[in-house]
Amino acid sequence: MPRVSTALLDQRVRRAATVLATGLLLHCGQASPATTTTDTAAAPIDATDAQDAVDPWAGAPPAICRSATASWSAGQTTFTDITLAADVSGVAGVRLSTADLTGDLYPDLTARRMIMGQRDAFVPGQRTLTLLRNNAASGTWTFQDITQDSHITQTRDGAQGRASHIVVYGDVDNDGDLDVFAGNSIPADPTKDLFPQDSSELMINDGTGQFSLTKTQTFADKKLLRKQLSSASFLDFDRDGKLDLFLGYTTWTNDSPVQNPLLQGDGQGGFVDATVAAGVQTQPLKTANIESGAAHRNTWGTAACDMNNDGWPDIMTVSYGRYFNGFFLNGQLGGSGNPFDDLRQEAHLDRDDNDDWTSNWNAQCWCHDNPSDDQCNTVPKPVVDCVQLKAAFGGQYRWNHATDRKPYRLGGNTGTAVCADLDRDGDLDLVEGTIVHPDVGPSSDPTRIIRNNGQKLPDFTHLHGEDTGLKHSWPTGQADDVGDMMVAVLDFDGDGRLDILVASSDYPGTHAMLFHQKVDGTYEEVPVDQGIDHKHAHGIAIADFDRDGDLDVVLGHSLMRCSLSPTECQPTEQIHVFRNDYKAHGNWVELQLLGGPLSNRAAIGARVQVTAGGQTQTFEVGGGHGHYGMQQDLVIHAGLGNSCEIDSIQVRWPDAAGTTETWQHVRANYLVRLEQGHGPTYPLAKTTK
Repeated sequence: MPRVSTALLDQRVRRAATVLATGLLLHCGQASPATTTTDTAAAPIDATDAQDAVDPWAGAPPAICRSATASWSAGQTTFTDITLAADVSGVAGVRLSTADLTGDLYPDLTARRMIMGQRDAFVPGQRTLTLLRNNAASGTWTFQDITQDSHITQTRDGAQGRASHIVVYGDVDNDGDLDVFAGNSIPADPTKDLFPQDSSELMINDGTGQFSLTKTQTFADKKLLRKQLSSASFLDFDRDGKLDLFLGYTTWTNDSPVQNPLLQGDGQGGFVDATVAAGVQTQPLKTANIESGAAHRNTWGTAACDMNNDGWPDIMTVSYGRYFNGFFLNGQLGGSGNPFDDLRQEAHLDRDDNDDWTSNWNAQCWCHDNPSDDQCNTVPKPVVDCVQLKAAFGGQYRWNHATDRKPYRLGGNTGTAVCADLDRDGDLDLVEGTIVHPDVGPSSDPTRIIRNNGQKLPDFTHLHGEDTGLKHSWPTGQADDVGDMMVAVLDFDGDGRLDILVASSDYPGTHAMLFHQKVDGTYEEVPVDQGIDHKHAHGIAIADFDRDGDLDVVLGHSLMRCSLSPTECQPTEQIHVFRNDYKAHGNWVELQLLGGPLSNRAAIGARVQVTAGGQTQTFEVGGGHGHYGMQQDLVIHAGLGNSCEIDSIQVRWPDAAGTTETWQHVRANYLVRLEQGHGPTYPLAKTTK
């Protein structure tokens, strides 16, 4: 039986064709995309004046060219643990975000622990939230605890210590610095909520890393924030130049999932609920809604990316409980009057295509005990001892024969979806990180690459580890839990191909897994003694923290389930800093984008294409994604391999017109600022190491 009705799919295609044919892909009343070509390193000039330009490199620093093998191969060391040297001893965290909060171009770091319902007493080693300033601008790459001085934990009653579990950054007031959404996830048990007056807050940065609360409550409906928050993403869904915010809610114990809200920003730090008007509402938990996939989800992660390259940011959610993931396509595709259309099934982003529930150990044992039940004659003999399996789950199988065979119970326990152009074909693909329990088996969607097929009506193909190499390499015969809640992408060797880092949480035997993308587009795991040796990895922050041209990594450490594997656990949730020491690193460029008057200043949602050596790489400036608010540096890092010269850099800005600018003379091996309507500048003309 097809997963989507033919009639519904045909209807969607006809509607899409009508919209595309009449040129109405942009919202009504918006201008066509504007295009500018900039052919100088100093300032934009018209194409007609290009022939008169005497020196297209005027204002640019000297050329630098690295002679390097670039692409990693077995036996080469990549990262070094410099936790002690970075001066982060005693800093605990399992959720990490990074961004330049002080304006010195060096990314700072925010570490959080999952302590709910309390306030931080600022006891060393027991902080709920720690804000670390990166001191690399002074010449020594160390981190300094500025949590209290920054006032990022300020409360409405004048104290400090407000807990924040989800932290993402964006310039909500467009004044040139990054403000913070500090999300507070409340405990399921109200008796453990010791400070019910505390809530999630939007805090305004003064440009030096000092934060203040808005004069009035930021959110029109405070009830939207007093929930079990799991994730948050900044975006500008209506492209009015003012950042908006999408939130994901999870549930604990037996609570029912609730609506994820889309909050529209006013450009001053205030937000109102635009969920219904924007068309991203889901439905109450009734049987028909649950089975169709329209019901509220137990959301573990959010993402906002333009998946069909039409200039409008789309919204994705990933779910715990093996329920359908969500995908809302922006741009009035359906002609309903709302900006978004729910295309989770049509785009094939709700789950993968493996619905073979008969591989589930619980199903096998159930059918062994109940052979006359429906379809049990198709189930193979159990591969485990059913008595032991039942005992492990408290005297019953983890199986409901009436419901667990249905499609809405055959997805994954997915924590993170991250957008990236993995195959360099100009559209954004996805990597999803998923928990897989051995008793459930392959029908629980594993961590995988989801390839974008590049269509205006998006369609995706799920690629599993057997085909891509993105898979776990457990010792022979080991059947254990895979806890891939967090995933990130980076080009650690500068060869121009994106690699993947998986933080596989806290199940026994799990560790950080670094996958290198090979020339043929498949992946190979970098051995821990050559890559990153870190057990129970939980939380990822990636940035060029020392601004030497390669990407470094910070990882958290989880103490959950340490009773099952005590020798794998550290004494505390100490974060670890891994400096990139790959000696054969390729050429590179780093791009700090600043939006103009009609774009959000942080340029969140901007589409960037870097062309060098016959290859074009595509990036998008992100506003936070994944499980408990991961965010990597807003500076775009592009590895250029052996190419010392950049052919062009194209930026499509996130304004209403979709303004596109192209720069044809930009130096490689520098951090470059690209400001909308201006030429490139080189704020940190620092040579490679």
